[in-house]
Amino acid sequence: MKGLEEQLRKLVEEACGYPPGSVPRQRLLTQIIRLVGKRLWKEGTTYYQDALQQTWLYFCRNICNAYDPDRGTVITWLNVYLRHRLQDAYIKTQEDNARKASASIQQSASGDISAITNPIDNLPASPDPPPILDHVKLWVKLDINGDLHQTHIQGRPDVNCQVLIWKRLPPEVSWKDLAQEYNLSVSTLSSFYQRQCIPRLRQFAETEGYL
Repeated sequence: MKGLEEQLRKLVEEACGYPPGSVPRQRLLTQIIRLVGKRLWKEGTTYYQDALQQTWLYFCRNICNAYDPDRGTVITWLNVYLRHRLQDAYIKTQEDNARKASASIQQSASGDISAITNPIDNLPASPDPPPILDHVKLWVKLDINGDLHQTHIQGRPDVNCQVLIWKRLPPEVSWKDLAQEYNLSVSTLSSFYQRQCIPRLRQFAETEGYL
């Protein structure tokens, strides 16, 4: 464990020596994430993935200005933040449940029979977007090694995989609208997307165990 702590300390120091958003810095941050990921606190709550994504975003944005290696390891620092986010989510869940219970009691007491007897009103709410979507968005946004941004239609660096994957994530932008936005044909955009962007998206999903 001591060896890992020293390795992480050196990686953080090296990463922070590069400017924010630079490829070398992002590569080093990815390396740190891989080393730390399996050692973070885990639990089976429904809001765990959301809290974890908040933790990684916080890590990427604040590692060089909020983390003090003299006060503990990177793992300890992130675990503290993660536990706080889980506690926030737990409190919010309890408050939401209490409000729903109170509203139900008040509704029953007021004699609003229609809300009770209408089966449509008793259907469960639509589930939140799956954590995989948040994970994909984080992957696209960070583009750690710059591959998505650098992979673009010939002569059009502004039309790259980072942009197109982001725009095609729910709620997706139609190919027709994208064609108008970039003044390119639908076939050109969709063909490039299928040949270059989809394989990268699939590789990410396989690496993360989603496929």
